[in-house]
Formats: sequence, structure tokens, C-alpha cells
Amino acid sequence: MTASLSRPPDRSHPRYRWLLLLSVMVGTMASIMSSTIVNVAIPDMSRYFAVGQERAQWVSSGFMVSMTASMLTTPWLLARYGYRRTYFGTMALLMAGGIAGGLANRFAVVLAARVAEGLAAGVVQPIPAIIILRAFESNEQGRASGIFGMGVVLAPALGPSIGGVLVDLFGWRSIFFMVVPFCLASFWLAWKFVPMTAPGGVMAQRGNRLDWRGLLLGVAGTLCLLNGLVELHGGGPSSIVLLVAAAAALVAFLAWQRRVKAGGGEPLMDLALFGSRSFAMGSVVAFIYGTALFGSTYLLPVYMQVALGLSPSYVGTILLPAGLVLAVTIALVGRLADRKPTGLLVSVGLALLAGSFALMTSIHLQSAIWLLVAWAILGRIGLGFILPSLNLGSMRSLDRSLIPQGSSAINFVRMLGGATGVSLCGIVLEWRVAAHGDSLANPVTSVARLAAFNEVFWMLAALCALAMAAASQLREPRPAGKRQQSE
Repeated sequence: MTASLSRPPDRSHPRYRWLLLLSVMVGTMASIMSSTIVNVAIPDMSRYFAVGQERAQWVSSGFMVSMTASMLTTPWLLARYGYRRTYFGTMALLMAGGIAGGLANRFAVVLAARVAEGLAAGVVQPIPAIIILRAFESNEQGRASGIFGMGVVLAPALGPSIGGVLVDLFGWRSIFFMVVPFCLASFWLAWKFVPMTAPGGVMAQRGNRLDWRGLLLGVAGTLCLLNGLVELHGGGPSSIVLLVAAAAALVAFLAWQRRVKAGGGEPLMDLALFGSRSFAMGSVVAFIYGTALFGSTYLLPVYMQVALGLSPSYVGTILLPAGLVLAVTIALVGRLADRKPTGLLVSVGLALLAGSFALMTSIHLQSAIWLLVAWAILGRIGLGFILPSLNLGSMRSLDRSLIPQGSSAINFVRMLGGATGVSLCGIVLEWRVAAHGDSLANPVTSVARLAAFNEVFWMLAALCALAMAAASQLREPRPAGKRQQSE
């Protein structure tokens, strides 16, 4: 029995690729849930540890930074250790982070747990796109993306509702433990269906070396960027130093990647990817889209609690219909992505998302709740158009050997935008609240505070409109012929 379980699964079975996709879906659901569900508990956590909003937002930003950096290591980990060992390791780290965060009595421990969760989430999230583009035929990729996306968004759709109730009943600690059952399920599925081999069907190559210098430059640049944005709010000279350091780290990172490639090594990010126009434009969209998406994911729960005075459980209930609509939309749009231009689908999604942010500014303290629900649903419909289309439109033209690198790179760019978006929304919000003569420390909301939130929503709407210009360039035709089955 043990010997049979240790053998790679039968890849010749027609349903194998779907079972493989299901297996990584569960782990990705756990990682995405851990990235978003904590936002519901940020106000309670801030009060418990007596930290300001600026420090509390690092619960989200710290996760984003570590996730962004670790995404660059996914191709190397898969090539060195194979799918199964990499997947097992990330799920174990994610579960350990959830347990440690739930038991923490110091804010520093919570941040460390969030960093651990982010490292695990960053490694696992590029894997599904690699599987879809390598295991599925071209006329099935949209459908696979839609089904996968539908399953994945159900976790964050249900998560805030359940998490809000848990925060009200048991406190903020309870939400950290929500990833544990998903991680346990992922262990069993990975053991049965995830192969030991590396991408391309070859055995893992233990001789491969990780580009540590490139990784350190990427981490340093991301940290300088985010801290520079935070310091920019204070107006001190240190903000300029940090932002210049971030730019210098970016230049050094790109130069080093070229040097590694020229020397016959394996860079973290193969710059040949950006020779594809569709991938280059898709990366621009991914960055701006990540800024708007994760910035709003941080902003909306805070907006509903701090500006509108709603309880955490009520916030979760309001966001639940929007999450369910998102799941259905992704499944439907996934099928369209096999037949319609992906650039068109992404542009429609960005327009709807921008409209949702703009309409949020029409909400006032006496508005009916159904308006808030309606505008949230509109934004989630927009996300449903973008999510299954962006990766396919960006990477279908890539050479097969570059797909793991492409998935890692575009997820890195998207998450870098996301980490920037969380910090940017927090900074602009505090700035505008102060400009309107209010403070987020004040337990009573006001019209001035609502006006400050509205200005942040307008900023996010403008970013989405800007991304539409790049989305219109996702015009490269899909390669003719069918994809072969994953080896």
C-alpha cells in the first residue's frame, strides 16, 4: 500500500489533470483566505495590541511583501524539489503560521506569523497557472481557469462572513485557525494526485542553485518601496532616501538578472519574457490591477466598520453576495476566454471595477444597505471578467519553457502592485482624514471621515481607468494548435 501511494499518479487517465487542478485549488484557497480574511479583524487587533492604523496595516502589508518576494522562487523550487515536495512544504508553513498567529500574545509574533503565511502563499499561487497552461489543451484553458477561479474565490467570499461572526463571538484569534482544515485537506490531495516530478515531466534537479542575490535585491527593493511610501506620509527626508533606494534596487535587480542569464545561469526572472508584447502589457495591467484589488480588499472592510459603523459580522454578511456573484461570473467568463479576445474581457472588467469604486462615493450615512451591496457586486463582476482572462492573455504567446517563469513573474508584478496598494490606501486615507479634520482613532464616525474614504475610492477608480489603456494591447493571437498534455 505504501509503495503504491509513493508512485506518481497515473497521468494517462483523462480526469487526472482535473484532479491535479482540484488538489492545488484547495491549497490556493487556503493561501488566498489567509491573505484577505485578516482584514476583517484589523480594527479589533489594533485595539487589542494598542497600535495605530499605520502599524496595524502591516498585518496585511507584511503578508504582501513576503508573498511577493517568495513568488520569484516558485520555478526554482519546482525544478529542484518537484511539485509534491514543494506543495507539501508550503502547506505546512501556511498551517504553522496560522496556528502561531492564533496563539500569539505579542504583535511582533502576529507579524512574524503573517510573514510565514505570506512566504507559503507566494510559492503556491503561481502553480495553478502553470498547470492550466501545460496540462490543458488550448480550447480547455479558459474553462479550467474559470472552474479554478470559481473554487478559489469561494474561500474569500465565505471567509469574511464566517470570519466576521468568529471575531464577534470568539475574538480576532479565531480567524487565524480557519486555514488549518484547508491545509489538512491539501496534504491528503497532494499525496494522492500531485506528482513528484518537476515541470516538464523530468525529475527534480538537485544541482540547481537559487539566485540568492537576485532574491535579496527583490526583497530589499520591495521593503524600501513600502517603507518609503509610509514615510512619505510624514514628509520626512527618509522617504526620499527609501524611494531612491527602491529604484536603485530595481535597476540592480534587472542588471543582475541579465548577468545571470548571460552567464548561463537560471535567473529568478527571465527578462526574455518581456520580449512578448502581450506579456509586457499584461504585466502593466497586473501591477495596476493588483494595486486596486488589494488596496480595496484592505479598504472595504475598514470603510464599512470605521466610516459606516457596521459590525464585523455585518460586514461579512454584506460582502457575501458579492463573493458568490464573483464565483459564478468567473465560471461563465472562463468559457468566454476560450472564444473571445482576452484584452476585451479584461477591459470590460476594469471598466466595471472602476465604476464600482466611483459609485461607492454615492454612499452616505443614511444610505440603504442594498446600495452598498449593489456596488460591491458590480465590482466583483468586474473582477470576474479580469481574473480568468489576464493570465491567459498574457502568457498564451510564451514559449512553453518560459511558462513557469511567466506565471511566477506576472504574479510577482501583481502582488507588488497589491503590496503597494495596501500601503497606498492606508497612507492616503490617513492623510485625507487628517485633512478633513478627523482622526481614525475617534470611535464616532462623521461626514468628514466619509469624504476622506470617498477620495480614496476615486483614486482607485482612476487607477483602473489607467489600466484599461494597457489592457487594450493584449491583442496577440492565441497560438494555433492544441497544447499537449502535461508530461
